[in-house]
Amino acid sequence: MKNPDIFCRAVLISLSFGISSPLLAQEETAAMPVEDSVFDGDYVTAGIGVALGPSYEGSDDYTVSPLPVVLGSFGGVDFQPRGPGIALDFIPDEEGAKLDFIFGPVARARFDRHNSIKDPVVRSLGELDFAIEVGPFAGVQINRVLHPYDSLTAQVDVRWDVAGAHKGMVVFPSLTYFTPLSRGVITSLAISGEYVDDDYADYYFSISPAGSAASGLPTFTADSGWKNVGATMLTAVDLDGDATNGGFGLIFLGSYSRLLGDPKRSPVTAIRGSADQWFGAIGIGYTF
Repeated sequence: MKNPDIFCRAVLISLSFGISSPLLAQEETAAMPVEDSVFDGDYVTAGIGVALGPSYEGSDDYTVSPLPVVLGSFGGVDFQPRGPGIALDFIPDEEGAKLDFIFGPVARARFDRHNSIKDPVVRSLGELDFAIEVGPFAGVQINRVLHPYDSLTAQVDVRWDVAGAHKGMVVFPSLTYFTPLSRGVITSLAISGEYVDDDYADYYFSISPAGSAASGLPTFTADSGWKNVGATMLTAVDLDGDATNGGFGLIFLGSYSRLLGDPKRSPVTAIRGSADQWFGAIGIGYTF
């Protein structure tokens, strides 16, 4: 994958809360008994797609890359993708509960500016090491917000790099509304942001005197703060018209995020790239 880091972050927020919902609406009939849903108990959704996203965070050059996705539930433990990585929710959902709580560990890799940097000036700054971020995540899901089949989920990751790359901390809150549009079509809208500390900001967005000499960009020191905010919309269409029985489905996604603060002011963004980051993907998945 050319740049799994930037695009997957937006994609997988929606996939985690959209496709994995255990209750899906029917078009005209009464609610289907819960035992008739493939999402009741153990299940897996696996998919592959084609993604279009920036070549690094802050870039205005775009690359096409494959996008694999795996999520599901096994033994009462839900697993969500973190691009690329995984989050495990160890709190079982209660059947018919108004509130479901979320808590567990999360781990993800970050490959931003590790390879496939299209801009020759930014490439002259050198490739960065990949990071491995681990920590806890927690949240709450409110079921039956506007009708019997929708949900609103708020959660936050707190992750620290343990691989010695940026050596910093990332706080990643998100809010996702999920609803079926029919028995075979589901959609979700997610808003999210990322707060980063000084170490993270300095590693990805500062320009040292040596980097300035190599690239011609001015020196810059990036400090902690909100790195970005964004919104992601996902729609999944079941190919046999019934999402509750699993099988094949198509996935369509669009996302926009805006860099803020020093990441926006950094020369790699302000001079060589853009604070506006657009993403898109289409894929196919199978649930069993």
